[in-house]
Order: sequence, then C-alpha cells, then structure tokens
Amino acid sequence: MALVKRALALLMSITLAMELIHAAVHKVGDSAGWTTIGNFDYKKWSATKTFQVQDVILFEYNAQFHNVMRVTHAMYKACNTSAPLATYTTGNDSITIKTRGHHFFFCGVPGHCQAGQKVDINVLQSNEMAPTSSVSSPPVPSAKVPGPAPSNAMPLKALKSPSGNIGLAMAVLATFLINFA
Repeated sequence: MALVKRALALLMSITLAMELIHAAVHKVGDSAGWTTIGNFDYKKWSATKTFQVQDVILFEYNAQFHNVMRVTHAMYKACNTSAPLATYTTGNDSITIKTRGHHFFFCGVPGHCQAGQKVDINVLQSNEMAPTSSVSSPPVPSAKVPGPAPSNAMPLKALKSPSGNIGLAMAVLATFLINFA
C-alpha cells in the first residue's frame, strides 16, 4: 500500500509540474507594451494569441501614465472605471489566468480606455475550436463565445491541465492502483 501512495504522489507531482512548465507568458502589446502611444490595436493583438488556464498575462507600462483594471464585460464595453474587480499599478504586473472564459482589462486613466487601451483575454474551453472568422467582429456579451484563431499553439497543450489527456490517464491509473493493488 505504501508503494501505491508513493506512486500516486509522484503522478500528482508530475501533473503539477507539467502545468507549470506549459504555462505561457504573454506580454500585452508585445514590444509596444501597455500604452496609448501609436494607437496599438490590443484587440488584434489578443486575436493572434491562444490563451490557456495558468498562462501569465504581463502588463508592462509607465506607472506614471497608466494602470491596469480588471473589469466585467459591461464595464469593459462602457469603459466604466467606477468599480473594478482589481487594479494594478506597478508598471510590471503579472496576472495568472485561473479560469476559462473572457478576462477584461483596461487602463483606468481618463480617456485611455476610450482611445483603445483595453484588452479581452479569452481562454477557450479545451474542447472548443477557435473560429477562423474576421478579427473585426464586434464583442459579444456571452462568455461562451468562441475566441480568436489560435497561433503559436504548443502541440502538447493537452498536457497543460489535469483535465487534459495526461491528467485523465493519471486519474484512471491512480483509481486502478488504489482499487486493485
């Protein structure tokens, strides 16, 4: 029985390590960063990314002129800064995505959101296929809307979470070992 417990602990450790190894860091705006200079298109930027749970969203900006607010969809559409879910002000903010669905961010400095300094990070369900339609479609309020087309997707993304193929195989193996060993 001790061997079974050790094997189970090892499998769980491997699963956790795989999650951490496969998490990606996405710098918002790439080399432009989080800014209003140059009219950077954050909608287009996010459409070129495939986001997964445990990925890190990195906002780099001049903290004297910008900030980052995490907001609801309604607040995002209206650029409403009155009650953000969270506010970040360091100029080097790393936010780990913990759930699937849409995650809305904008700059709370007056006029910046209206000028386009806002981004919708959409983490797809593992079984969803990203559409190949145009990036210029208007935002849709539903959180179940398919997200942007994937790019630079790692071929082993299924290893990323315990709900992936490896996680399922480990759960089946653990159940077998507990019941039949």
